[in-house]
Amino acid sequence: MLLVLKFGGTSVGSAQRIKDLVKLTVNDTPKIVVLSAMSGTTNALVEICNSLYLKNVKQATEQINTLKQKYFTEIKALYSREESLQKATNLIDNHFAYITAFTLDMFTANEEKAILAQGELLSTALFHYYLEEINIESVLLPALNFMRIDENDEPNLEYIEKYIFEELNKHKGQKLFITQGYICRNAFGEIDNLKRGGSDYTASIIGAAIKSPEVQIWT
Repeated sequence: MLLVLKFGGTSVGSAQRIKDLVKLTVNDTPKIVVLSAMSGTTNALVEICNSLYLKNVKQATEQINTLKQKYFTEIKALYSREESLQKATNLIDNHFAYITAFTLDMFTANEEKAILAQGELLSTALFHYYLEEINIESVLLPALNFMRIDENDEPNLEYIEKYIFEELNKHKGQKLFITQGYICRNAFGEIDNLKRGGSDYTASIIGAAIKSPEVQIWT
């Protein structure tokens, strides 16, 4: 049986906090760890989206660069191996290039949701890379492969249950899984989210889908 542990933005808010997560997550108990974006990230992404809605590309570009620099600062404090640092640098470059691409085109609610998903995709990968650096096995479970809402924005539990087990069954024998809170796909397969506080909701939905004996919510 897998436990579900959700950690909020404060728990992944800095390099030191990410290191501290190891003490809370690495033991013999099999679990799925659900992570929010690093604290401040979602707010910063919302501000970038607001600038893009206003067609203020200059301001959006400055906001994107400010947030990107924050990530570069944290990864320098997080990783001690050059190889890990390079991997994290490439990850950040790719995600921020993706965000920057939205400054070149028309901006709609669909683009906004795609941008808002980047925080959780970053935090989970950075934690996964850190575990890798300290030789702890973990599996990154892509939430976008199994978390789905229906036409009424309600969780599609049948779909979630089917596809989360499909993901888990690819990694039999593994004890530590990491996935993204908040983000999902909608009935059309587009990137969407479970609204504010969505990471807690993600943890509860996963807990129900896998019939977990316990769901723990950490801020």
